[in-house]
Amino acid sequence: MESAEWGSRVLPSLGRLSRGPPFGRMQGQLGLSLSSHGLSPAPRSLANADPRRTAFLLHKQWTLYSVTPLYRFSSARLRAYARMLSAFIAAEKQKGLAVEVGVELDIKVAVSSLPDLRGTDQDQAAILVQLSLRSPISKKNSEDKLVWSGCFCSVFGDDLSEKIPPDFTCLPLFLTNGAESYTSIVGSWFQKNFDCSFRRLAISPLNLGWMAAMWTGCKMDILTSAIELVFSVPRLPQPLDISYAIHPEDAKALWDTIQKTPGEITQEEVDVFMDCLYAHFHRHFKIHLSATKLVKVSTAIASAHCDGIIKFLQSQYLTGVLMLLTELAICHIQ
Repeated sequence: MESAEWGSRVLPSLGRLSRGPPFGRMQGQLGLSLSSHGLSPAPRSLANADPRRTAFLLHKQWTLYSVTPLYRFSSARLRAYARMLSAFIAAEKQKGLAVEVGVELDIKVAVSSLPDLRGTDQDQAAILVQLSLRSPISKKNSEDKLVWSGCFCSVFGDDLSEKIPPDFTCLPLFLTNGAESYTSIVGSWFQKNFDCSFRRLAISPLNLGWMAAMWTGCKMDILTSAIELVFSVPRLPQPLDISYAIHPEDAKALWDTIQKTPGEITQEEVDVFMDCLYAHFHRHFKIHLSATKLVKVSTAIASAHCDGIIKFLQSQYLTGVLMLLTELAICHIQ
């Protein structure tokens, strides 16, 4: 995709937010740690929200991006945006950038608001973009095939939304599920129309450690899934990963002996938790995990990969996990 020179706008405390490089796989490891709060179920303000409205997020693999504020985006024009995006995709298809090859397919675009998917009333309602395919040769009454979804959201994103002018909409976290070619096309359209820029949101080993501790400490009615940590061994001729599975009750008991104040987490507590796990592994296998790189964390709450891949597994903690990801996205922007 060719880049173009675009105007840029200056926001308070955020520096220059221009379109930057073309939408794509620009990555950066986050070195900042998460806030010292624990992970809680959905707040009372969302207790009456319809879980069916957010169920589409569960048990799917989502790719994470950070997004700078959208300029002059209006939630009242979502239907118009859907028509404009559909025309843009059709134009890209004429250029030979269509994803499907061999069969002519109609791409339907839907853009909708998800007011249930936010942390507070100050957050902007999430925006869901969905692409569906229907072949002209299929039956008229056949259902469209959903092939790509993208969700812009902000869950407790006050740190950024309070600093931006009224013309900007703060939805710093963007999650996608589907072919990367569709992600590129949709991202390009948003860049051109709302003067924003996207970056792949990688997750550092430091923040993966925080997630491991937070998710281990979550209260569950039944602890069924093992806590799994995956480590990559550096400087080897061939890639080598080490998988470390811990019984959830054992991990929860360890964390309960470390955490001093329920609902709050410190970097020191996270370090002690991980060091205890490393020491236990070393006693059994004589391998120093501290010399490796933590690349993936899997729990009953969610799983996260350093490349910026997330899978949500529990609806009751969905808001809490999105809050952490929103915080990381804001750190990535500022």
